[in-house]
Amino acid sequence: MFIIEAQKVCKIFNKREEITAIENFSLKVRENEFVSIIGPSGCGKSTFLLLAAGLESITSGQIFINGSKINGPDPKRAIVFQEYLLFPWKTVRKNVEFGPLVRKVMKAERRKISDKYIKMVGLEGFEDRYPHELSGGMKQRVAIARALANEPEVLFMDEPFGSLDSLTREMLQSELLQIWTEAKCTVIFVTHSISEAVYLSDRVVVMSRRPGRIIADIRINLKRPRLREMLSTPEFSEYERKIREFVWAQV
Repeated sequence: MFIIEAQKVCKIFNKREEITAIENFSLKVRENEFVSIIGPSGCGKSTFLLLAAGLESITSGQIFINGSKINGPDPKRAIVFQEYLLFPWKTVRKNVEFGPLVRKVMKAERRKISDKYIKMVGLEGFEDRYPHELSGGMKQRVAIARALANEPEVLFMDEPFGSLDSLTREMLQSELLQIWTEAKCTVIFVTHSISEAVYLSDRVVVMSRRPGRIIADIRINLKRPRLREMLSTPEFSEYERKIREFVWAQV
């Protein structure tokens, strides 16, 4: 079953001059798949996420989620950005509970939800801390927990680990795979890192330079659960090589 279907999507921005960000973009994603999107800077990766999340309007074409045409934001589609975008005046728990609060979930149930996802992202004991008291990696864990608290069908992630140091990034990559397994949702993950895309994904979609189109859709047939040791295997290196050829051809 396809949970996401993008059909010949085009997005044109009209600011000081007309810019076509993506065109003829078609993609199908199955339920519970982990799909990464990679390509040159400015190719429209983030634009597609905003369109699919209902945060930007489509110029032409259509995107369907579970068979329904996207007409705006929906709690069943969550997005995590590179910037943490946490409420600085709210504690970890209050940040995580924000979505359920907006949906008018009762206080006791909100507590259960926040307990579940705070535990899932490994932040037990930090429930009453404020964002300024947390490291960058911990802030991003809060952002992920807040996104998951609405129990979305689709989780969009726009370079969520891009601003982190390499060690924290590696740790969060492995933790994300565990979280994805537990949360049972579809993930669309934008990244500039080829190794990150291969390590995390069921499929890696490569985009052309702007206007962005899909030029390759590569299935990653590496067994799960994924271990860091596999990054040094010939199989992993071959996937990296293949994707790098497509990416560098667009630079």
